[in-house]
Formats: sequence, C-alpha cells, structure tokens
Amino acid sequence: MYRERRCGIAGAVLWTRASPADADTVRVLPDGCLDLIWSSRSGLLVAGPDRRAHLGPDEPGQWWVGLRLPPGVGPAVLGVPADELRDRRVPLADLWGAGPADRVAASAVGAPPRPVGGDPGRWPGSVRPPVDLGRVARALEAVAVDRLHRADGPDPVGLRVAASLATGTSVAATAAEVGLDARALHRRCRRLFGYGPKTLARILRMRRALAMARTGTPLAEVAARAGYADQAHLGRDVRDLAGVPPRVLLGR
Repeated sequence: MYRERRCGIAGAVLWTRASPADADTVRVLPDGCLDLIWSSRSGLLVAGPDRRAHLGPDEPGQWWVGLRLPPGVGPAVLGVPADELRDRRVPLADLWGAGPADRVAASAVGAPPRPVGGDPGRWPGSVRPPVDLGRVARALEAVAVDRLHRADGPDPVGLRVAASLATGTSVAATAAEVGLDARALHRRCRRLFGYGPKTLARILRMRRALAMARTGTPLAEVAARAGYADQAHLGRDVRDLAGVPPRVLLGR
C-alpha cells in the first residue's frame, strides 16, 4: 500500500500511501527532509524535519501523496527556513496563503481516480482512491520545480554538507570542506535542515545503518561499518531517534 518513484528534482521522491484497514498510528523516522503532502482527510500539508520519530494518527481509508524533498532543498521550495518547521505538520495555506494553496489544490484534485503507475483497476483490496493520485503527484512536482527554479535552486553549500555527512564524514571535516567555521556551519544547517550538523549527521548515520541492515548484514557488522562504537551504541542511538530498537524496525 506504499509506492514511491523519483521525480524531476534531483534526490526527491514522489510517494503514495493508503492507510491499511487496521490503521492506528504511523511512525515516520527522521531523515533531514521536508515533505509537501496531500492527504485525503487534511488536504495540503508541509511536514517539517523531525529530530525524532514522528508518531501521527492514521485512519483506515486515508490516502496520501507526498513529495519528499532531499536535505537542504525544502527551504528553497517552501520559502521558509527549515528550523521554523522543525517537528511540525503545517497546512500549506499557513505558509503560502489561502490563494496560492487553493491554486495548488485545484490543479491537483478533480480528475477520475487512478493510481500512480500500474493497473488503475487493481488497487489492493479493490479499494480505490477518491481522486486521481497521479494528477496530485504531478501537481506537487510541478509547483515544486517552478518554485525551485524561481529561487535559483537550492543552496549549493547545503547540498555539499548533506552529501558529505551522508557518507560519514565528520562535522569538522565537512566544515573545512565547505569553508565554514563551526558557528557559521551550525547557523547554515539550522536554516537548511532544521537542526545543527551533529543532529543531521546522527540521523543520516542511522538511515545508512538501517539500509545496510535491511540487506541482511548482521547488526554488529552494521555498527562497525556505519561508524558506531559497537552494536550497543547503534541500539541506543536508534532507540533514541526512532523510539524503538533496531530489531523492531527491521522486523527481526
């Protein structure tokens, strides 16, 4: 009931999700990203960068379409510093005003329902979405591409910082690489990612470790390769950021 694909913004992902029949809450792990989201119950929303896992209410029959903007790109699209959206879910109209948000909604909703890709007549459990999810996805992508173009693209320093930290490079080495001192790097990171470079590095390391573990790599080896002191350190860090131990996330 979850699908994703790449889109016209480098590093961004378009995703769709249908809440299952037994939906209660959904756990969203922190990733340094901002999302532009359409919900069948709540309309257009912006999900800010989370410092820890976000536990949100989920209801059976709810449909979601989202554009996940990679770390450092969201502020250029949304026109708001990331730290103003940290740990928040905000109606798009609160950021852009009712008129612009209504125009996005009007371009997104209104065609006969069909899924994003695949056979339009074969949704799981014969459940069909209330709108054309492909149209919603294209509208979110189009408005984001347009606003990113008008903003002259994302901050290139932010992209370099995110790429460096994602590979496990230390914060000090990353600062030297982009030519910023510690304070300037921290200010830049708060504006672009919602939090400082140390927090972003922890989050990206956790994501890297979980991706490695999902390939079947033993957790002790994951810990060593991802830069943790040991498996216990990995477990503590994941529990702190995700709210549950690694084995729960991995279904082991």
